[in-house]
Amino acid sequence: MYYLLTLLFTLLSLQLTLAQVATTYYLPDIAYDKNVPSPEEFFGHQIGEWHLSHDKQYAYMKELARVSDRVKLVEYSRSYEERPLIYLVITSEANQQNLDKIQADHVQLSNPDASKPLKVSDMPVVTYQGFNIHGNEASGGNAAPLYAYYLAAGQSEEVNEALDKAVVLIDPCYNPDGFHRFSTWVNMHKNKNLTADPQDREYSESWPGSRTNHYWFDLNRDWLPVQHPESQGRIRAFHQWKPNVLTDHHEMGSNATYFFQPGIPQRTNPITPQKNQELTAKIGNYHAKALDAIGSLYYTQESFDDFYYGKGSTYPDANGCIGILFEQASSRGHLQETVNGNLSFPFTIRNQVTTALSTLEAALDLRVELLNYQREFYLDARQEAKSANTKGYVFGEEKDKGRLQEFLKILEHHQIEVHQLSKDIKVEGKTFKAAHSYVVENGQTQNRIIRGIFETSTTFKDSLFYDISAWTFPLAFNIEYAPLSRSSFPSDLKGEPWKTPIEKASLSLDKSEYAYLLEWEEYFAPKALNAILSLGLRAKVATIPFSLDDKNYDYGTIMIPVAQQSFSANEIHNLLDIIQDETQVEITAVSTGLTPTGIDLGSNNFRKVEKPNVLLVVGSGVTSYDAGEVWHLLDQRYDMRLSMVETDNLDNIDFDRYNVVVLVDGYYGDNINNEGVNRLKEWNQKGGTIIAMKRAVRWLNARNMASVKFKSETNNPKKNRRPYAAASRDGGSRYIGGAIFEAEIDVTHPLFYGYKKDRLPVFRRGTLFFQPTNNAYASPAVYTENPLLGGYIKAEILEQLKNSATIVVNANGQGRVICLADNPNFRAFWYGTNKIFANAIFFGNVISGGTVER
Repeated sequence: MYYLLTLLFTLLSLQLTLAQVATTYYLPDIAYDKNVPSPEEFFGHQIGEWHLSHDKQYAYMKELARVSDRVKLVEYSRSYEERPLIYLVITSEANQQNLDKIQADHVQLSNPDASKPLKVSDMPVVTYQGFNIHGNEASGGNAAPLYAYYLAAGQSEEVNEALDKAVVLIDPCYNPDGFHRFSTWVNMHKNKNLTADPQDREYSESWPGSRTNHYWFDLNRDWLPVQHPESQGRIRAFHQWKPNVLTDHHEMGSNATYFFQPGIPQRTNPITPQKNQELTAKIGNYHAKALDAIGSLYYTQESFDDFYYGKGSTYPDANGCIGILFEQASSRGHLQETVNGNLSFPFTIRNQVTTALSTLEAALDLRVELLNYQREFYLDARQEAKSANTKGYVFGEEKDKGRLQEFLKILEHHQIEVHQLSKDIKVEGKTFKAAHSYVVENGQTQNRIIRGIFETSTTFKDSLFYDISAWTFPLAFNIEYAPLSRSSFPSDLKGEPWKTPIEKASLSLDKSEYAYLLEWEEYFAPKALNAILSLGLRAKVATIPFSLDDKNYDYGTIMIPVAQQSFSANEIHNLLDIIQDETQVEITAVSTGLTPTGIDLGSNNFRKVEKPNVLLVVGSGVTSYDAGEVWHLLDQRYDMRLSMVETDNLDNIDFDRYNVVVLVDGYYGDNINNEGVNRLKEWNQKGGTIIAMKRAVRWLNARNMASVKFKSETNNPKKNRRPYAAASRDGGSRYIGGAIFEAEIDVTHPLFYGYKKDRLPVFRRGTLFFQPTNNAYASPAVYTENPLLGGYIKAEILEQLKNSATIVVNANGQGRVICLADNPNFRAFWYGTNKIFANAIFFGNVISGGTVER
């Protein structure tokens, strides 16, 4: 009987964990304005009983703004799925009446030319408190309505003082698409009789999960690249307010407790002032006190770091703000067994509410110090710039205006002033022409973020990084650049300022009765070619250079003949004129096929280009980030249709619908069954092109569809003994978490059509190294003898990387298998290598059979 009673009590307690949580479990027990509905009143259930969907969360925030004079709602962007991204401005009614001036004064504090007269003792502190940048880390997004309710309806001296002395910006959901996806999953699998079994389906989402946005990108890596609408709006909002503190509420593994910053001190970006970390630690004391009060376990300074400026907790550190990361152990549903006992969803929410409140308390107590720090941050940055040897940077790109313009847009997102170069200059042996080059001066307000974008480093205090160790943007864009010393930066170097919106160039296309030529150097040339082929026009690619009408045309030039097409000459001209205007890729009309040098236009060295019909393999085992990068590139930038098929469906599809199959990195194992393997192999042998990345190459090797040899570390039996405690760090230091290396490329190879220089910066993660091929033509890209351009790599791993192949081209029957050791589409901002992937799609079948490894 005792056993039965105990069991019954346990079962009842599991239900009470969710069903009978009061608002006071989350919030201080004070009076609340009856005219402002609580979350429980509005939703019809208590927060934590169900996971809020984004539409319900958004509806509640709109209601708060409607009924409370303390609250203003601002929509700052829309997600890919057209969900609104918003933040609430919550402050006293008096401050709301004067909000424009408060905002203007606060932004002025970040302007070293205008900040000194401001009296910070009279200014409110500004906090930007954000939640749920990862869709399946739901405790933050469910905590946001409670925190907003407390500020909108609370009737206490503490609340009134907070509203008088602070402007609180609440961003309830950084990632509405992922957040909505996750709520649907966990709610549809919730039992009335809750199960805490971590193996239950509720706690194991189907691929690709809901951490990411619509295109499966981790938005918490996009604060610096700003490649997605969610990030672009958020960065715009950040700079419109220049907050003093920004919080980023996350979740981690279920068996953890609670983390708040500072993280590991020696991993802080050296550009970040020490004062930032001191203030972070001061604020951390408030979190410790608040979590102590409710008995929650926590830790700090043991993991995570403030190195990569592309994260929500670190980007603020380069902008005079204190970024704070919170990591709550995740219930990943409603209730889950952990080493710390049963972890309930309400418990995780309460911790997030608690640290949201302690952040505000800290900001109020440290208000004057935070405001002074913000002013001093920009004043000090200017002084640093004055004494630094590097006065600025020059960069340019003559042939590819598309790639250059995309880089300029990123600089603008970060409030960086850019000027056209006023005259041609030569720096470090590189010539920068004024018509195609720009200059950024370090001495401006955003000096530290400029350094974060342009500087490279190869020496570090630590060998471990929570994220990538290098991201230098000119290298990512493969744009020529150089630092400018004081002596090489004359006062008249800066020309007109650059700014958007970018007006479309007025491109006029002459009519031809013979042919049109499209050069392949432009970033958006694949978009133009795909549009041409999608219309049913025939096109060919030049595999040998030529000249015509006093102009040199390089490898990869596209020729569109007028004769023997299904359209008239007039129709072809009109269609190409539209494509030229939409893509801004220049097309040239020519009247003869006879060239003075090189191949004539009727040469067999012009090879027919097939319209790509791309199949992207997705599903179990596939790395969703890498798959999403392919999807985004083709769908958003190249306007290409593609099909996505799950690994376990490849055994019953019609492969003949496709001529290109993409296998991104992943652990494929037996996720593709034998029938799927056989169908893929047969299709490939008949002439299809497979593009495989990283571990997918190993999978193909094991199934005799590729022939790649891998370099392995030489075992050394005389290695020194090491302490047990160092094992984790030693293992981590051997992995390339993300660094930049130089490859030597063959610009005559179809995979490198459109490239002009034989050196290319590439991004690498991981330690999968290809040996160069026996066939002298089948390794069109290899790492150089001294490849490290930026980031961390262990010395012995660097030795393995040197002279290894970054691309190997195999043949399987009539088909081609293009094996990539690296991801050319990394995080959507590695523009400089996107064209390798595009070339593999368009020109893979052009690669000669005698130049491949078999």
